[in-house]
Amino acid sequence: MRPTLTPTRTPRRLPRAVALGAALPLVLLAGCSSSDDSADASTGSGSEPTETTTSAPAVEAAGLTPRLVVTYDGGIQVLDSTSLETIDDFELEGFNRINPAGDGRHVLVSTAGKFQVLDAGTWAEPHGDHAHYYTSAPALTDVSFAAEKPGHAVVHEGRTALFDDGTGAVTVFDSAAVADEARELRELTTPSAHHGVAVELSDGTLVVSEGTEDARTGIRVLDAEGTEIAANDQCPGVHGEAVAADEAVVIGCEDGALVTKDGVISKVTSPDAYGRIGNQAGSEESPFVLGDYKSDPEADLERPTRVSIIDTRDASMKLVDLPASYTFRSLGRGDAGEALVLGTDGALHVIDPESGTVTRSIPVIDAWEESETWQDPRPTLYVQDGSAYITDPATSMIHAVDIETGEIWNSVELTVVPNELTGASGDVEHGAEAEHEHTDGEHTDGEHAEGEHADGDHADEATDEHDHEHSDEHSDEHSDEHSDEPTETATS
Repeated sequence: MRPTLTPTRTPRRLPRAVALGAALPLVLLAGCSSSDDSADASTGSGSEPTETTTSAPAVEAAGLTPRLVVTYDGGIQVLDSTSLETIDDFELEGFNRINPAGDGRHVLVSTAGKFQVLDAGTWAEPHGDHAHYYTSAPALTDVSFAAEKPGHAVVHEGRTALFDDGTGAVTVFDSAAVADEARELRELTTPSAHHGVAVELSDGTLVVSEGTEDARTGIRVLDAEGTEIAANDQCPGVHGEAVAADEAVVIGCEDGALVTKDGVISKVTSPDAYGRIGNQAGSEESPFVLGDYKSDPEADLERPTRVSIIDTRDASMKLVDLPASYTFRSLGRGDAGEALVLGTDGALHVIDPESGTVTRSIPVIDAWEESETWQDPRPTLYVQDGSAYITDPATSMIHAVDIETGEIWNSVELTVVPNELTGASGDVEHGAEAEHEHTDGEHTDGEHAEGEHADGDHADEATDEHDHEHSDEHSDEHSDEHSDEPTETATS
């Protein structure tokens, strides 16, 4: 029986301080800190945060004003999601990664030594049975979360979980408070630093990867008090995550995937001895998770032409053949749960996940070939409010496609060569309502039209894009690790 550590104090929603015990402990970093504690707003930095948002004046808008955020070599641009025109441009050296912060307004920029908060300058404030919408000039704020190697940022049900690959540290907070100095943090660390991932569920359950710098091997599931309720170490090459309906979490392996649901971990075994799933796209409206699928362990760069569809209801898998290959930035989900894949043939392929059939292929850009260097720009898919946004680095174009009709309703040439792509819905996301409540009870829950989150639609694409960074380690990890797996792992 592994001992657990109890919280030092109880915050308003859940006990945040958790740890596992002696065998493979998750080490307590801080109890339940807010920005006036020693950790402050920069995880593990002990420094005071600066201003949380832009000081530009807010302008009330007639409705939602969603925005897009795109990286390029040397900076970041913010675009209007409708006109696709550039609103602002920020110079930022280095290879920068981007993920939604989960509040509909901010984006997390993974840059040197930190997750830095970018204010996209669009948001909603609920007011009774409606909401008011605002815009302002975007700003790359000074608010950040320290991380030696900022990795996955996963958003689910109003909670954002950050993983530091350099230390194994996990930091979780209310998404709506990403730029708030008084935010509370749930902080812990895994036994060894590794390229990992963590997901917090609505009841405080935490799903977190296990591994070392040399091998990633499985996951652990902790309840809100920090007690281990399930574990599985039969998942070589753990990578990526997605959340499906009923809070089923899918984690990829080199021989299939693990499905965690209601405290039970089930193994989905690939039909090939090496059948790697490393990038997933989920929809909380659907029990199905879309994943990539690679079956050649000897390939320096495999260009797969099959994708995986995992049914989280029975932990089963089907493979779908495509007319072209794709990359780790090619996966997305439509509002109706459609599985979307951007192929190297330049088409957006729409898959019915129930039947596993390609129902339509929409030509969007010219055919292209994936670079052998994973950091190089490549066509990227991002889904927002019924539209698929697709970049084409070869032409510096961005296209907006209506997923339901297949119409390309806007195309614009950018002033930069686009690389990563994400967005801010400008709407009230899960949990953000509390940030705008008045003491007289005037405000009620707002609507959220998009349901944007880093664990489902594009966010899976963004946070799972580290796939190619670790291609060299795959050959080491898969050797001697393939065996017949049980279909289910009982709780500990």
